[in-house]
Amino acid sequence: MSEVKDRDCDPHNSHVDRRWDSQLSVLPDKLQQRLMPFQKEGVKFALSKNGRCMIADEMGLGKTVQAISVAYAYRQEWPLLIVVPSSLKYPWIEEMERWIPELNPGDINLVETKSDTLGISSSKVTVLGYGLLTTDARPLVEALTRQRFNVVVVDESHYLKSRNAARSKILVPLIQNAKRAILLTGTPALGRPEELFMQIEALYPRMFGTWSDYAKQYCNAHYRFFGNRRQWDSRGASHLEELHQRLSEIMIRRLKVQVLPQLPPKIRQRIPFDLPKDAAKEASGSLEEWERLMRTMGSGVSATDNPFTEVMGLVTRMYKQTAIAKAGAVKDYIKMLLETEKLKFLVFAHHLTMLQACTEAVIEAKASYIRIDGSVPSSERIHLVHRFQNDPETRVAVLSIQAAGQGLTFTAATHVVFAELYWNPGHVKQAEDRAHRIGQTASVHVHYLIAKGTFDTVMWGMLNRKETVTGSTLNGKKEYLKAELGDKDKWDFLNFAEAWTPSTGLVIWVL
Repeated sequence: MSEVKDRDCDPHNSHVDRRWDSQLSVLPDKLQQRLMPFQKEGVKFALSKNGRCMIADEMGLGKTVQAISVAYAYRQEWPLLIVVPSSLKYPWIEEMERWIPELNPGDINLVETKSDTLGISSSKVTVLGYGLLTTDARPLVEALTRQRFNVVVVDESHYLKSRNAARSKILVPLIQNAKRAILLTGTPALGRPEELFMQIEALYPRMFGTWSDYAKQYCNAHYRFFGNRRQWDSRGASHLEELHQRLSEIMIRRLKVQVLPQLPPKIRQRIPFDLPKDAAKEASGSLEEWERLMRTMGSGVSATDNPFTEVMGLVTRMYKQTAIAKAGAVKDYIKMLLETEKLKFLVFAHHLTMLQACTEAVIEAKASYIRIDGSVPSSERIHLVHRFQNDPETRVAVLSIQAAGQGLTFTAATHVVFAELYWNPGHVKQAEDRAHRIGQTASVHVHYLIAKGTFDTVMWGMLNRKETVTGSTLNGKKEYLKAELGDKDKWDFLNFAEAWTPSTGLVIWVL
């Protein structure tokens, strides 16, 4: 992909007027301290454009925190609308609550369904998934229009690339009518001008004239004949240098390589999401059973002679149940990542059902991949690693945590996705370090996909405890820990059940 080469995209150039520094000073202290220098430049760029621009930084550079900062600067003009892919609803809500402490419970309204319109008129912030913006969502669209959002943030704004899609037809007028609008995308399609038009039109209507004017000038648009049928073809590109120059007036884009000295070597992010109702109900029942068993063991009173065996059986069942329940959401997340051109990433899973779901997601997205699980001979693994490392078209490595979590090098990847967690924090860290090791020249972004209300929440608490937990074994009954080698990690996991509380052991950076 070609990049916009302009002073607006130079992270080392403090071209933005110093007067915007005073605007940054109104941000909450924690948020001011959190912003890296290049992120402050992005915020000041947006402010200098009166809050109407596109932040097109490469994925992993913290567009979310920049957008929150800009939105906060205009908080007196709220209500605020945030439109995101469905898988990012909860991360956005968590980030808003994290960086804007003055928000009270109830200030943020999450629209869950097309008929869920009651909270829109009474909330400071409304968060909405693209999936609800369909032709049959008339009551929702009317409620959004009535609210007259003055500030709008659109994440992954390349979702608006189609001029004919319902979501574009619904969302573009909302953006145009807002006083401030921040579009975020790590995939600005600079080499495919056709996909940029609706985003530009949303921010600055007629900046490039009509669609026909734009297509002729920048999309090499012309008529093609298919038999006797004449069709307008606008899939090409022309006058790109001129287009990029004009785009730099409304868009700022930085690449990881440009700002690498400012980035931490490893960024971890928790991505929480809901399950479908039936799966959520089943998971909730299992968690209640888990809590009951833990209370029983903690009291020293048990209905069975060997409560550890009972807990072990439940833990194994919950772990598998969670994998099956979250597979659909994981597939959606992988497909979303694949929309970012040239991005190479690893996906770790444990259960065969999840490994298969991840593989299906990549195939459905028509991307090239490798897969290493226990069935792949050691001799073949080396060839697969070499292919991933050296072939730009091989975008994804689907990996078993146990089979590929140690010893292999995948430094061509800059992102690591955990579709599932694992019993042993050491194994998880080793899996992370397949990408984050000697030879890696970029910051590595780690995504943990967490299904709310499932065994994931228990395992996440365990992963976040301090490396060395000074806790007693379960009820002091160490003799029960003499398990088979294959179950040792599970027993160690259970051994610290009473210490499953989040701590600062694992530093979580959310960009």
